[in-house]
Amino acid sequence: MAKTTKDRDRRAVVEQLRRDQQRAERRRTIIVIAVCAVIALVIVGAAAVPLIKHNQAVGGPLADLGASAAAAGCGAVEKKPATGNQEHKPVGTQIDYAQAPPAFGPHWPVPADFSRKFYTKNDRPQIEQMVHNLEHGYTLLWYDETAAKSKKQVSVIQAIADRFKGTKLSDKFIALPWTSKDENGRKFPGGAHIALTHWSTGGDPSNVKKQQGVWEYCKTPSGPAVKSFMKKYPYTDSPEPQGA
Repeated sequence: MAKTTKDRDRRAVVEQLRRDQQRAERRRTIIVIAVCAVIALVIVGAAAVPLIKHNQAVGGPLADLGASAAAAGCGAVEKKPATGNQEHKPVGTQIDYAQAPPAFGPHWPVPADFSRKFYTKNDRPQIEQMVHNLEHGYTLLWYDETAAKSKKQVSVIQAIADRFKGTKLSDKFIALPWTSKDENGRKFPGGAHIALTHWSTGGDPSNVKKQQGVWEYCKTPSGPAVKSFMKKYPYTDSPEPQGA
């Protein structure tokens, strides 16, 4: 009888130890799962932060894209007397422009397609064609090779160009590269990497002699700077505003 009681006590102790061990293992499992979940959330969060920042940089209205006007490092607007109105040269003719990039001058007879708002060095039309777009009232955003090497800046430039997708004449905007092969490798002045150009009537559409080329050079792409520039120099302020 005593032996039977001792056996029962021993089994009870063993069973209690087994249950305690199971509870301990469950606690360890729960802790491991919780720690793994926290680590996973941290990893996902860390990966999401750059994406969120990127979306903030390229999302929203034009005025929210890229650097602020103050932080873009834009210089004063420059103007020069413009020539070349309706001065068409045969397609294929190489034209030397005095400015980097040009804002006016002789050009090829057919402008670049209205539907394209962004180009890379691999598909950009010739400069002689783009000058015709300037004559029709486009604002051109030129980005140099330094900007082209920055994925962040290119994303902002593409986002700016995307805001002008449409068929309205007020959407006359194109972003395109300025490369080391253009105009013998001349760089933008003052260490700028972005240039905005426009062909203006100079306030008197009836007087060709009043026409001006307009430039604004910036260090980095800026939606607010583009918005301000195009407000001052809309497509209507051009030699041929009704041209596509």
